[in-house]
Amino acid sequence: MNMAAQCLAHDAGQVAIIDLTGDRRDVTYGELGEMVDGLARALMGRVHPGDRVGVLLSQTPWCAAAHLAIWKIGAISVPLFKLFKQDALATRLHDAQVALVLTDAEGTALVGDLAPCWQADAAGIAGDAVPFFDARPDTPAVLIYTSGTTGTPKGALHGHGVLDGHLPGVALSHDDLGQPGDCLWTPADWAWIGGLFDVLMPGLALGVPVVAARMAKFSPRDCMGIITQGNVKNVFFPPTALRMLKSANARISGLRSLASGGEPLGAEMLAWGQRALGLTINEFYGQTECNMVVSSCGARYPARPGFMGRAVPGFDVQVIDGDGEITDDEGDIAVRRGAPSMMLRYWRRPDETAQKFRGDWMLTGDRGQRDGPEIRFVGRDDDVISSAGYRIGPAEIEDCLLTHPDVATCGVVGKPDPLRTEIVKAYVVRREGADVTPDALRDYVKERLASYSYPREITFLDALPMTVTGKVIRKDLKARAAAETGDST
Repeated sequence: MNMAAQCLAHDAGQVAIIDLTGDRRDVTYGELGEMVDGLARALMGRVHPGDRVGVLLSQTPWCAAAHLAIWKIGAISVPLFKLFKQDALATRLHDAQVALVLTDAEGTALVGDLAPCWQADAAGIAGDAVPFFDARPDTPAVLIYTSGTTGTPKGALHGHGVLDGHLPGVALSHDDLGQPGDCLWTPADWAWIGGLFDVLMPGLALGVPVVAARMAKFSPRDCMGIITQGNVKNVFFPPTALRMLKSANARISGLRSLASGGEPLGAEMLAWGQRALGLTINEFYGQTECNMVVSSCGARYPARPGFMGRAVPGFDVQVIDGDGEITDDEGDIAVRRGAPSMMLRYWRRPDETAQKFRGDWMLTGDRGQRDGPEIRFVGRDDDVISSAGYRIGPAEIEDCLLTHPDVATCGVVGKPDPLRTEIVKAYVVRREGADVTPDALRDYVKERLASYSYPREITFLDALPMTVTGKVIRKDLKARAAAETGDST
């Protein structure tokens, strides 16, 4: 099993990638295969099977070709973000012991003297086809670093079987992806597992055209333009993008499916999807270490607000207690060892790999509770707030705040408190022109949630700290809350 072969096994004349980075260009599987072979020939004189090769490219056909070429010769690709500053690049390049970085002129300047670079589009495409490296599902293929929301980024090493592990969940989250006319796009960078393995590679493997389009900054207007120009039918929007579309009162027509993952959505966002987009937003759940393990699928079963969905076929996802036993109570969301998209191990971190497991279960680090086949997300294990003896998940409070017309986005954390252990602290970004007060928002939540779970403190910010993948960096909000002084109200 070689993922490059899996992604290129289609008719040469079939469209693989719709390139909207300039004037529209439809790249066929035949053309993509020639690009891959050109890069593979250039790489074979520079790297060996098992070597790590960085890919520092935005959404372009060359980004897809770079990963495929690396896998074709048996090397290991390391996705890298253009938004990384030099320190973040240095951390990953050093930890992965990268031999070479495939990039462009902009990326070469970013890397500097951190590692040798090769400009991907400089590879010639004329020449003999390169044979596929004889790989197995557990042959290392890609090293993806975690976003660092809860600590130092760690490299999750995946084998060639990881793409197969994603296909059932991707298909479900897009209401049986692969229907006539389907066409995939996401504003998420292809350096993130959500862009690379929730959109790009599954699209190529399933023969569904994938749109490549760069946005320097997410814009609802540009987003709608890309969907129209590319005739996009299936979109993966991170929750941050959905909130921005909702805040802009965007209306998008013509989509067949919309998937979202990375953070839980609330009832208000699901209702907005029906009003503004005319479809059910399918939530899915996973993480860099084991992705696409739970999914909703509006075409097969109704969405339940507050629930992530059901375990994807091929995965045993349960809520377990401290002894590793399945429980109906709140507990740790866990995936049975050996799941098809599960990492082989953390790169060069055997102790942390061992800590990730409890018996036969890989711990996600999230808390949840089952109700029949559905799993409710409570919060990250270290995000759950302990206040006056109550355990409070921040997601429900954030969902409630987001239903207020003056709230653009928010983040809720626990703030240390000598009396209650912690109090609920909310950081809120108001919509432009809004002048809502902390008291008004506090009362708004009090009227809708449990009396003990309203935010006792609310601070307005111009923006929340975010990772490059659009997730709120809670550890930064927690550090800020811990450093603040003053009485709670």
